Amino acid sequence: MRIKHWDNFAFIAGYHLLLLLLLPLFVIHFHWSALVLCFVTYVLGGLAITAGYHRLFSHKAYKASPVYEMLNLFFATLAVEASALQWSNDHRVHHTHVDTDKDPYNINRGFFYAHIGWLFVHHVPIQDRVVSDLKKNPRVMFQYNHLLAMSLVSNGLVFAIGCLFMHPIASLVGGVLLRVFLIHHCTWFINSLAHIWGSRTYAKEQTAVDNGILALLTFGEGYHNYHHALAYDYRNGIRWYHFDPTKWLVWTCSKLGMTSDLRRVSKVHLQKILVSKDKELLMDRFKTEFDEKAVELRKRAEELAHTFEEKAAVILRKARELKDATDAKRLELKLEIKELKRELKVHWKEWVELTQYVVKNYHIAHAH
Repeated sequence: MRIKHWDNFAFIAGYHLLLLLLLPLFVIHFHWSALVLCFVTYVLGGLAITAGYHRLFSHKAYKASPVYEMLNLFFATLAVEASALQWSNDHRVHHTHVDTDKDPYNINRGFFYAHIGWLFVHHVPIQDRVVSDLKKNPRVMFQYNHLLAMSLVSNGLVFAIGCLFMHPIASLVGGVLLRVFLIHHCTWFINSLAHIWGSRTYAKEQTAVDNGILALLTFGEGYHNYHHALAYDYRNGIRWYHFDPTKWLVWTCSKLGMTSDLRRVSKVHLQKILVSKDKELLMDRFKTEFDEKAVELRKRAEELAHTFEEKAAVILRKARELKDATDAKRLELKLEIKELKRELKVHWKEWVELTQYVVKNYHIAHAH
């Protein structure tokens, strides 16, 4: 790998080396408050990246007030991960060209490249057609034009606050260097490990995976396969038990009037997508199976998928009608939707049983 961007290399290699050299002194001047400072700023910087850079600016999964945007843009400078404009530009290109040569952090070029190597050899120019909406945002552009100053101020404040409670070495290491190291590598894990280690539940054709352990480290970003399948959802972890503090933060802020228009995929829409994707896999597999049982299963899968997709489409259409319906019509629509969902639940159970049988007997990768 031939290094092209020596500024990125010098910064990243430099702070790694400085952190390593200062660790013995950090041990000598160790203070528990250094770890507290590291944790608090890790949360502030990490959430600003996930809630701000990623779900708000990159994917427009919800809307936010100017105050909320500025808070995220400021705290994100603690992470030292470029501007929101550049970060979003790179990330949108990644989603558009995932797993191809145009993907900035293409996992097919190896773990090291996807994790950190791309920063030294690849640069994605900011393109108007990719981030034209963000260029119209004065807060995003203010951060872009004053990124260095904002980064020095935010990290300088953390260091100064730390010096009030501990030795300057402890404050520098715990409050700045160690925190930047952790945020960087946990963010980079989404580009590397989250395309290798985990399950492909929603988009089996992509390398992105769902990984609960990575979700713990990245405030919910570890449910990456779902994210790549439905990037506009403000949630990454959609189950009640999924660890996704970012969605909890966005939802809480919506109750405080700081965020609005939270975009999410309904259960019916999600199941419809899963049935459609699974049907493609089943039909592809059955192309090479000609026994009587396989022919019967193929026919059953086609019929069941068609029925499910048809009824799901009706539910989704009636749900849209419900938004603008009169009070009298609303009650009628709600009853219809309730009955259709009851029928759909039966079909979903049949579909899961069918696909599980095929997986067991015909070796098709499946995640339900």
